[in-house]
Amino acid sequence: MSEKTLNTKTVFVGRILSLDVLDVELSGGRVGTREIIRHGAAVAVIARRKDGRFVFIRQFRKAMERICFELMAGNVDAGEAAEPAALRELREETGYEAESIRFMAPIYPSVGYCTERIDIFYAEVNEPGETDFDPDENIETVLLTESEMDAMVRAGQVQDAKTLAAWALYKAQSAPC
Repeated sequence: MSEKTLNTKTVFVGRILSLDVLDVELSGGRVGTREIIRHGAAVAVIARRKDGRFVFIRQFRKAMERICFELMAGNVDAGEAAEPAALRELREETGYEAESIRFMAPIYPSVGYCTERIDIFYAEVNEPGETDFDPDENIETVLLTESEMDAMVRAGQVQDAKTLAAWALYKAQSAPC
C-alpha cells in the first residue's frame, strides 16, 4: 500500500516550515490530494534531577492561546545532530546541564499531514545555571515528582503531544519487566 506522487506544489515557505500540496495516485488509479507540512528535525528532553524531581517548562503558546505545560524542546539546527541539539535546548530553556543523556525513541506527532520527527531524550541533570532563551521566548521552569506528573496527566492538565508521548515512553522504559 503506497501512494505515487504525481505533482507537488509548494504554496508556502516560512522560517521553520513549508506547505506542499500534492496530487497522488491512489489504488485503482484514483487521484487524491495531500497537504503536507514540511518541518525539520526536532528534539525534546525529559530531564531528571538528582533529588528525583523532573524538570518541565510552562510557556504561552499562541496557536492554543494559552499557557502550556511541556518538555524542553526545539528544532535541530542545520548541520547539528540531535543529541547536541537536545543538550542545547535543555541548557537554553532551563539552565540545566546534562550529566548523562540517552536517546529514547523518535516520535512523529501528526503523521497525517506533517513530516516533523521529534527525537526524545532522557537526561540526568545537575543544578541549573543561567538560561539563554531565544528573544521571543518567555519560559518558566517547573519541578515535579513522578507522582505529581502522573496526577497531572490523569487530570488532563498535560495536553502537549510530545510531552505525553515522551512521558509514556519514560514510564514504559522504566517499568519493571
